[in-house]
Amino acid sequence: MADVQSWLANDNYISPSLIYSDSSLSLSSSSTTTRTAPSLCADSSFSSISSSSSASTYYTYQTAAKPSASHFCISSTKATAAHISCLAVHGGLLYAATIKGINVFNPANLALVETFGSGSGWAKSIAFTDGKIFTAHQDCKIRVWTPPSISPKLKHRQISTLPTLKDRFLNCLSAKNYVKVRRNKWRLLIQHADAVSGLAVDADRGELYSISWDKSFKTWKTTSDMQCVDSVNSAHSDAVNAVAVSGGTVYTGSADGKIKVWRATSDGRNRNLSATLAKHRSSVNALAVRPDGAGLVSGGGDGVILVWERRDGGGEGEDMDFFVACCLKGHKGAVLSLVCVGDLVISGSSDGRVRIWKYGKGFGYRGFCVAVMEGHCKPVKSVVAVEDEGLDGQGFSVISGSIDGEIRVWKVVISDHYSD
Repeated sequence: MADVQSWLANDNYISPSLIYSDSSLSLSSSSTTTRTAPSLCADSSFSSISSSSSASTYYTYQTAAKPSASHFCISSTKATAAHISCLAVHGGLLYAATIKGINVFNPANLALVETFGSGSGWAKSIAFTDGKIFTAHQDCKIRVWTPPSISPKLKHRQISTLPTLKDRFLNCLSAKNYVKVRRNKWRLLIQHADAVSGLAVDADRGELYSISWDKSFKTWKTTSDMQCVDSVNSAHSDAVNAVAVSGGTVYTGSADGKIKVWRATSDGRNRNLSATLAKHRSSVNALAVRPDGAGLVSGGGDGVILVWERRDGGGEGEDMDFFVACCLKGHKGAVLSLVCVGDLVISGSSDGRVRIWKYGKGFGYRGFCVAVMEGHCKPVKSVVAVEDEGLDGQGFSVISGSIDGEIRVWKVVISDHYSD
């Protein structure tokens, strides 16, 4: 932290005009930098799932004075396996889901702490709740692990696979519990028939939500029995790529270009479709719920980020009506990951860049790109943010992971002053 304060005192802020530019940027390095950031590689293409849907809405992109932001890369490392699918921070550890399991790092210095799940296939997503870790995999399964704090050997240990053996046995006795997935191939309704692409947890309801390339969306209890309590097998007309939850409302984004909003029925056991948002011209690859709970942010295969807000009052019995409050454009490739920090949006893209955006009612619903972080040579598949203590909420760290296995930690400071 002393390095950060010294760096700020020397007025080494990157010019906001430079930050917004798409030209290459020079990154200021602190004393903890492990190696110099390479220049952006020429080959940063990424083939996302195509979508046949289109939207007739025409967007206009506004420009105005931008808040200032400063950033520098403080460390980087390579995961033991290429293609990072998801990053998550929990219990003071950084988890990286890769093609060969899950790597666990110390986020302070990116030292490798442990590798687990190496025999479980390609890990796609990670979620945490009730002293358990849930991981989604390419082999259509969800695996459950205990973290080191409650494991007798101080290592991550697998305790179950979803659906559980008990759940499969109870459902296999009735023909109505099966669904046809292809010719002469049947599966239980509670089983995914393709890669499980995402997970989200609602701790208040004790529920886990899983999505899959099989177009389905399922709800699981996170209690001891971990039972599948609901399955929507045709949630979308194409692969489901993203899921987010807030206040009991679940949002799913798909390669069909649509975002669907699901609310619980009166008995709380099932999910009903409450709204369909169809403003993206391409596949929806990423979703993030805004911290105030008033809406969400979505990222598409066309590089566009949409900020959604609700027109209705948000009551339990009210219909949900969303509108596009802000449109953020700047990425040269598909948006693959999103995270919200206050009124900031952080995005990772197939163009190899991480961008930080600021938006809100105070700017007349206009959005600005306040920082562009370059250095990754391949598409950035996941970003997470960790708040830094001692900077009065103005500073935080961004951790980004790309499909070549590289992980970078960036220090970011947002200024309250605005540039003309």
